[in-house]
Amino acid sequence: MFRRLYDWTLRAAEGPRALWVLALVSFSESAVLPLPVDAISIPLMLASRRRVWLICAICTVTSIAGGAAGYAIGFFLYETLGRWLIDLYGMTAQFESVQLQFDDVGWMVVIVGAITPLPYKLIAIASGLLTFSFPFFVLLSLLGRGARFFAIGAVLWWFGPPIRGFIDRNATLVGWLVLATLVGGFALLWLIEARPPSASG
Repeated sequence: MFRRLYDWTLRAAEGPRALWVLALVSFSESAVLPLPVDAISIPLMLASRRRVWLICAICTVTSIAGGAAGYAIGFFLYETLGRWLIDLYGMTAQFESVQLQFDDVGWMVVIVGAITPLPYKLIAIASGLLTFSFPFFVLLSLLGRGARFFAIGAVLWWFGPPIRGFIDRNATLVGWLVLATLVGGFALLWLIEARPPSASG
């Protein structure tokens, strides 16, 4: 499965719709769907070194736009679409825990969610539900998402050929590692849930 996805992405990298597909996946991953954008962005960067920085910029902008959509879902549509999404992912308890953390370290929750594999869409929905400052949310998302994508881009720009050679030989293994990273993001939410909120007053 991962081998076929990797080969298909490399073939599509030079296609006219490759960047549009990337933008759609990046937006959806931040807004509503558990799609690992790295599974598409990394092969695209490896296939076209000259477009690494463009790919990073597209991922950053569309991911923030997706986060803004998630924020809107939390702000305007939580009782319908937002709650349904949280239930769909089976993350009700974790989502409630994230809400508690906003009382003390809301800015940290946003930027950690933007940088790490922690499900960013849940952070975005919680930010909207709790009326976290939208301009601040966008700023933190820009810093976190930009740092994440451009750091990956820098590594691939400098060390692309050896990395591509490794992935060419071990595409299935790398695919499972990406999947494990996605699961690890949900595990981070379990850790957040286990952290007791600070006593108020």
